[in-house]
Amino acid sequence: MKQLSRLLVVSLLVLASNNIQAQDEDNPWQIGFGVNAVDFFPTGDVSSFGNQFFNANDHWNILPSVSYVGISRFIGDGISVGVRGSLNRIEKVGDLEVDDWSYYGLDGTIKYNFLKNTTIDPFAEIGGGYTWVRDIGAGTINGGIGANVWFNDNIGLTLQTQYKHAFEDYLTSHFQHMLGLSIKFGGSDTDGDGIYDKDDACPEVPGLEAFNGCPDSDGDGIEDSKDACPNEAGPKELNGCPDSDGDGIADKDDACPNEAGLAALAGCPDADGDGIADKDDQCPNEAGPAENNGCPWPDRDGDGVLDKDDLCPDLPGVVANKGCPELTEAVRKSLNDYAKTILFDTGKATIKERSEEVLKNIVAILEEYSYARFSIDGHTDSTGSASLNQKLSEERAYSVMNYLIENGIASNRLEATGYGEDRPLADNGTASGRKTNRRVEINLIRE
Repeated sequence: MKQLSRLLVVSLLVLASNNIQAQDEDNPWQIGFGVNAVDFFPTGDVSSFGNQFFNANDHWNILPSVSYVGISRFIGDGISVGVRGSLNRIEKVGDLEVDDWSYYGLDGTIKYNFLKNTTIDPFAEIGGGYTWVRDIGAGTINGGIGANVWFNDNIGLTLQTQYKHAFEDYLTSHFQHMLGLSIKFGGSDTDGDGIYDKDDACPEVPGLEAFNGCPDSDGDGIEDSKDACPNEAGPKELNGCPDSDGDGIADKDDACPNEAGLAALAGCPDADGDGIADKDDQCPNEAGPAENNGCPWPDRDGDGVLDKDDLCPDLPGVVANKGCPELTEAVRKSLNDYAKTILFDTGKATIKERSEEVLKNIVAILEEYSYARFSIDGHTDSTGSASLNQKLSEERAYSVMNYLIENGIASNRLEATGYGEDRPLADNGTASGRKTNRRVEINLIRE
């Protein structure tokens, strides 16, 4: 029996010291210390057990000081293992008075907590150990119940009682009651946010329990790791970013964060609806194309042809003539009537002085129709060789064109061509016909 008791004690102590792994999941270690009471009232007297168990005055031995110390570690599923040492001074063995016997106990414990994370924490405990009374020891097997009352996560009051059955006859089986403080520790909370590192997804940054210990710096209910704007409060639908103008576009993506606008224009308004943001629109209240910076194209002369397409933006014209007034048949006839009266020296390209007035009239007409381009065509009769007539017709056409240029008509509006005798208007066989064929014509060039 002695060998069995010793083996039990050694086994429990080894279990307590080597199998210790984890008191509750957050704080795995627990130490306890306090006062113990030893009761040697005859444990086999079941009939008197009920009314004598709590008879502290007559049967309990109490040392008025810290008389037990224990340590245990949580290993999972509500189970903790540990060791406990106790001492006492025995003055009562049942109804027998004795003279200050010494009492020492060293026990291994296996404890099962019935509840988890509660203020009142009941448990059952079994174990075994060795107990010495008057320096004579024997092995015991123990069983008991108790409860912790936790004041906070770490400190609580422990009340428990256990029955210690002795393996040897010379040690009386007895009850041991304990009342003391318990302290849980060993949990790590690096960032001090009240969430233990093992449960803290952000163990080095203070955070909130709702986000597994991760922070929500702007307090918008979105943890920083999922918040596109962690330092500015914003709605969930915008990934935590603010929207100052309420247009549904987050300020960080809004080119006009203080003015409600359109998503297509990066959050900027478009008052005239022309598809150009007001900030880029030179005419924000008048619809206009982008190529004119959001402004409508002007039509200064009001002829229905926009200035950008109007070759005569200051003269009312017609669409068919690109915004310029039409050169009427009467005007064209007047030009040619004048041109046909231009006189040259015989066989030469020099213009006679008496044609000065005619040329001035032609200049006036061309200036009035400043948008139009004209060809100056020279013609001769058939007198003389064809090559000579071709050359003479060209020289006379250029002579008229040069006069017009010298008198203010832009050169890019004029062309000169000689046709020689190839385009007669009348019969070169008669004097009157030859006179008709010797001519200069001014014709409108159509684009």
